[in-house]
Amino acid sequence: MRKALRWLLALTVLIGTLSTAGAATAAEPEATGTTDIKERLLSIPGMSLVEEKPYTGYRFFVLEYTQPVDHRRPSKGTFQQRITVLHKDVARPTVFYTSGYNVSTTPRRSEPAQIVDGNQVSMEYRFFTPSRPDPADWTKLDIWQAASDQHRIFRALKPLYSGNWLATGGSKGGMTATYYERFYPRDMDGVVAYVAPNDVVNKEDSAYDRFFATVGTEECRDRLNAVQREALVRREPLEKKYEAYAAENGYTFDTIGSLDRAYEAVVLDYVWGFWQYSTLKDCEQIPADAKNATDDEIWTSVDTISGFSFYTDQGLGQYTPYYYQAGTQLGAPTIRFPHIERKYVRYGYQPPRNFVPRSIPMRFEPQAMRDVDGWVRHNARHMLFVYGENDPWGAERFRLGHGARDAYVLTAPGMNHGANVAGLVEKEKAFATARILDWAGVAPSAVQENPAAARPLAKFDAKLDKRGAEHERTLRP
Repeated sequence: MRKALRWLLALTVLIGTLSTAGAATAAEPEATGTTDIKERLLSIPGMSLVEEKPYTGYRFFVLEYTQPVDHRRPSKGTFQQRITVLHKDVARPTVFYTSGYNVSTTPRRSEPAQIVDGNQVSMEYRFFTPSRPDPADWTKLDIWQAASDQHRIFRALKPLYSGNWLATGGSKGGMTATYYERFYPRDMDGVVAYVAPNDVVNKEDSAYDRFFATVGTEECRDRLNAVQREALVRREPLEKKYEAYAAENGYTFDTIGSLDRAYEAVVLDYVWGFWQYSTLKDCEQIPADAKNATDDEIWTSVDTISGFSFYTDQGLGQYTPYYYQAGTQLGAPTIRFPHIERKYVRYGYQPPRNFVPRSIPMRFEPQAMRDVDGWVRHNARHMLFVYGENDPWGAERFRLGHGARDAYVLTAPGMNHGANVAGLVEKEKAFATARILDWAGVAPSAVQENPAAARPLAKFDAKLDKRGAEHERTLRP
């Protein structure tokens, strides 16, 4: 489940808009004042420029912003947090995006930014390099501190971008947008959270087992299960191949503990990874007769979906902040493998602790997700959660209670971890688009009178709206 955790980190859900020839005309004139937007951004205390990159119809800035390591004790040190600004016009609404991981330094636009034809501010999550304090006090990596990072950025930029703001993100980014709303509910005018897992009780994961027992078709499930089992049956010859592969590429296994542990972790991610990033039609690419497949066919199928490089020290290193959070607050799934005899499974689904260097202490806080879940159920306002029908991470999702107002949970049929508003059934797509436009304060009168007429305000731009480009495919939310 974790390297499929490497495309998502992708899920960034950057699905979007703007046509280079259409909406991507010259950026509109500034609505207020005549000072250049770059000067106005750099006049903000603590803001510095890394670089500006051209993009038709926009100004795109890579910036650093000085943040306290500890928002409760701001005098105890600072660090530089990387952010980007995709600037269209100060008169347009602004979308605050985060993937929950690193930030892309290539111009990209989220789906909500396309829908509202607005600006986009993107934040790199604290402790993902280079946005990591030095020395790194890992106790300051938690959901409240990260939400406080967003709050300070918002307060710094709101005087410049005075229109409505929406928070968004996919997967861990969707979780991040939700946590931000929980701790600072007065900042945003709306939240669009894509494929956001919600692991309320970390030790109770039977929802995932039920998902894998019914997802897709029986034929597809049987193919995937057979390849996964066969990879463990052939452990000895395939681990020899793995040893040669690691030696050739200089891979080591100190964090997870051994090549054997890494091999099993990759294999056990296989079925999860398929459903996270593939669709039912992709089952045609899975070996139909695993028992009679060659070792190379089994290796290639597992490597394509799970990735044998991921549980190496070199693969895990950049994701240490994620696994630290999974093992301290977010929680992590544990699933069963009823199609594999116990004699072939030595370690099972390994906990996040196994993917973080032992020099970093970890202690799980079970109340963190319960608090967020309770808040969403009873206090959600102007929030939209979008899930994919065939996405494993949607097995444990956010749900709304009687206290929620103008908040919705929608599911895109047949979609995976890349689910978005565009993938919803037509009626729900129009409804969701209308709500996003309304929250952003830019719903045309025709949409206010008839939500079924809602459409994105900016045209699709294949380059700007490219999805999942800044992350390697990984089994993580």
